[in-house]
Order: sequence, then C-alpha cells, then structure tokens
Amino acid sequence: MRELAALYEERHLPSKSPASQRDDKSILRTIILPRLGSAKAASVRYADVEDLHRTLSQLTPYRANRVLALLSKMFSLALKWEIVTTNPAKGVRRNPEEARQRYLTAYELQRLLRQLVEHSNRTAADAVLLLLTGARRMEVLSATWAQFDLVEGVWTKPSASTKQRRLHRVPLSSPALEMLRERRADAPSSTVVFPGRDCETSITDIKRFWASVCQDAQIDGVRLHDLRHTFASTLVSDGANLPLIGSLLGHTQAQTTMRYAHLFDEPQRAAVERLGSSMMGVPGHQSN
Repeated sequence: MRELAALYEERHLPSKSPASQRDDKSILRTIILPRLGSAKAASVRYADVEDLHRTLSQLTPYRANRVLALLSKMFSLALKWEIVTTNPAKGVRRNPEEARQRYLTAYELQRLLRQLVEHSNRTAADAVLLLLTGARRMEVLSATWAQFDLVEGVWTKPSASTKQRRLHRVPLSSPALEMLRERRADAPSSTVVFPGRDCETSITDIKRFWASVCQDAQIDGVRLHDLRHTFASTLVSDGANLPLIGSLLGHTQAQTTMRYAHLFDEPQRAAVERLGSSMMGVPGHQSN
C-alpha cells in the first residue's frame, strides 16, 4: 500500500488542485498508511476498508467518506495499472451528508465588514474581502498580480487554480478593485497579492484570523466557504438568474448552481403578488 500511495502521489496527485493535493496527502499520511501501509495492495479486502470506514465514522463521518473516496480512487487506478484485480472499496456505503449552506444576514455582513475594514492585519482582512466576490479560498490565497487587469477590472483565474481546471474570467466590483489597486500601490514589486512573512510567497491559511474576526463580529457557525454562498444569495436578492450566478461562481454544470434555486422562493412570491395585485386592479375584474 505504501508503494501504491507513492504511485498515486506521483502519477495522479499533480492533476488535482493544490488544496486537494494537501488534503489527500494528509489523509494518506495520518489515516490510510498508518492503518494499511504495510499490507499488500492485492490483499486488502472489502472488510478491511469497511472496518476502517466504520471506525472513522464514529467520530468524523464526513472525513470517513473522504478517506473512502480516496481509497476507491487509488484502487481504481491500481486496476488500470494492473496492480490489483478488484477494488475493495467498491460497494462500501458512505455516510449520509447534508448539504450545509449558511448565509450571512445583512446585519452580520455589516458587522463583518466593519471588522475587516478596521483590522490591523490588512493582508488577511483584504483576502477575506476578496472572498466576498464569490471566489474560493485557494483562488484568493494563491492569487498573483499577473491574473488581474486593474484597468479593465477583470480577474482571470488560471485553470491550475480553479476547481473545474478551467480558465475563469470574472469582472470585479468597484470596492474589490479599489482594494486591489491600493494593495498594488503599496507593494509594486510583489508578484503575489497576499504575501506571507517572507514577502515573496503567498499566505497559506487564514483560519485563525477568520475565527478571531467572527468572534469580534459576534458571528457564529460561519465558514470561509460560506462567504461564497452569501455572494450567491445576494445575487439572487438582486434579481440575478441561475445561469448568471453559475457563470460568476465558475460552475460548469447547471445542477451545481441549482442548490441556490430555493432562494428564489421569495422573489418569485413577490413577483406573483405584484401580478395578482395588477390583475385584481383591472377594471371589470370580479373576485369569487
């Protein structure tokens, strides 16, 4: 299994996003290899995988599913590489997962923005502000100045940094553009937008900063990724349709954007109420 893991890291892992690479390496080194590393890949049984998944599920059911998915992919590739003859992870039932969608309320957003604008850590604060454009965390943290046209106000995300592995070109709002122009003026020689302590490489994590800001803003239960959901919900309230929202978020499949369809309930209700009021106001109309 150690050899299979090494082959996986060498042949398949480079095709995944940086965030996925880090996650896979973490799972391999902290879970899969300590448990199965010394076993022969061809001798791993369905029962072995199921037992590992069941044990992990008692504490971290979602993480257990990620481990199962990685094992299944490894054995699927091992089949192609003619290392094994079966995939022992196939058929192991995954834990049910509920899609979690948390949206900042208008008051929460106001409190958050107040904290970010006044915060002394401008690099981390500005990174969170750029997340409010609907970008993913690693798209923001790995951003370089070469991706931005500060004249036209466009951010062109390279395929290597996007989840869909496709070039994604999006317009920037005036506040986001103003923030970026200020950062560029303050560090004209930097190649990365959000540099770390060495001023040359990008920062890699802002989780502690985020937790601190949320505490100060009195916001509970919000992840950094929920800012992306908040961006989408705000677009809905402003009248944007699903195709436009999907385009701005970089979705390649319509069903991915459909998770926001329920947010249209209130705008649709308001529309039919306006129509109903208009119809009821037509001369000669009589209600039953």
